[in-house]
Amino acid sequence: MPDSSTAPQSAPSTSSAEEQLPPHVMVLFGATGDLAARKLFPGFYHLAAAGRMPEDFRIIGSGRHSPGTDEEFRDQVREGLQDTVEDLDEDVARVLLERISFQTSDADDGSDLAAAVRACEEELGDDVRRLVYLSVPPSAMQGMVAMLGREQLTERARLVLEKPFGLDLESARELDAALKDVVDEDQVFRIDHFLGKEAVQNILALRFANGLFEPAWNRHSIASVQIDVPEDLGMEGRGSFYESTGCLRDMISTHLCQLLGFVALEDPEHFTADAVRDAKHAVFEAMRPLDPARVVYGQYDGYRDEDDVADDSEVETFVAIEAFVDNDRWRDVPFYLRTGKRLAKGDRVITLRFRGSACTMFDDEPTDRPPNDLVLELTDDPRIHVEMRAKKPGPDMDLVEATMHLDVGDAAPDATPLEAYERLLLDVLRGEQTLFTRADEVDRLWQVCEPVLQSPPEVQSYEPGSWGPEAALAMPPGGWQLRG
Repeated sequence: MPDSSTAPQSAPSTSSAEEQLPPHVMVLFGATGDLAARKLFPGFYHLAAAGRMPEDFRIIGSGRHSPGTDEEFRDQVREGLQDTVEDLDEDVARVLLERISFQTSDADDGSDLAAAVRACEEELGDDVRRLVYLSVPPSAMQGMVAMLGREQLTERARLVLEKPFGLDLESARELDAALKDVVDEDQVFRIDHFLGKEAVQNILALRFANGLFEPAWNRHSIASVQIDVPEDLGMEGRGSFYESTGCLRDMISTHLCQLLGFVALEDPEHFTADAVRDAKHAVFEAMRPLDPARVVYGQYDGYRDEDDVADDSEVETFVAIEAFVDNDRWRDVPFYLRTGKRLAKGDRVITLRFRGSACTMFDDEPTDRPPNDLVLELTDDPRIHVEMRAKKPGPDMDLVEATMHLDVGDAAPDATPLEAYERLLLDVLRGEQTLFTRADEVDRLWQVCEPVLQSPPEVQSYEPGSWGPEAALAMPPGGWQLRG
């Protein structure tokens, strides 16, 4: 708790004139961890700098082990901000830091934490809200949820849960039952930071706001879809986490399947939580359970030498899958999903590969020309390009490969995009669930993945810096859009 002798100063204008958020007490479990240092505290800082935080708030970090005094914890948070924020504004940082404290707790005992929360609430008044952020391992999630219920910390609270939401269908259902014992579904915010990215939301704008694309967004025009999220990083200290989850649970059942939902959904008609999530859930309901024979697992050479990794580990660090959505729009169109660690490049790309033209005018052209691809780069500065064919300048009717580029940032140079966690933290404060995952989505995606979890393919080795196991390279006809 902050010392009474150093009560927080009044914040500079922290709420926009258009939106006055109520006072909040925010509890961050895992507050001394990597996610908090890299994303959560910088996210709160940027929201405060932009005037988007509540006019008054308190942040209580919590975990099993204390980082020391409140002042020592604030120093740790400050160091993280200095490492992650360019041109740190000392006034904004000071206002944020003086509202931060730490209180130990665990699944067995949260009484001191509950007392600290209520003391902060007495300072903030009757209309105070609670935000509880659970950045804890899947094995600890259920016990922490039960503790929050016992200590009545779920009253007036919004609970933010980090993925994975369980480790399989059974544990996901157990976690969901534990949540329903203490909160309603509209209090639960299952965070998937991919959905907070401007480029991902732009998928909906690109498709539904443009008559150019929507008529062709179906099985009659599209031959296949690739969702490709390679990572060039290794474990980065997450060996123990990966040993308990693996790549499929960490990335496929969450991030990449959510991207598939955004690409494949029907027109929601409204950008609201119910409409968008109903449309996504309909896609997942139509997904065919994965065929283990069409899944490739890989593990990069050297993974077993990483800290906290078993010498004989068979955990997959790479997954490539073929998926199908059995509805009228997408029937028989394969969706290829690929992700993994220590690959040739770090990127996030969605590729819609179009069927060849039925026109016979150019039948004498080479048959091995690349297909027409609509490529969506899900970077912080979203870019879209179309790989197509055009007439080669000159006297003859010869074709040449050409690319049409669209840089979304150039269209709105004065716009101020929010980083994914900033956007999602703000949505939690607002109570806006559109970009968060609903319980029925989670349940269905575990059903889709269950055949692979029950009968996993053999893990194949691959060289760091490559594109993964050989068996995955030719999975999409024509190869992956991202390739060496």
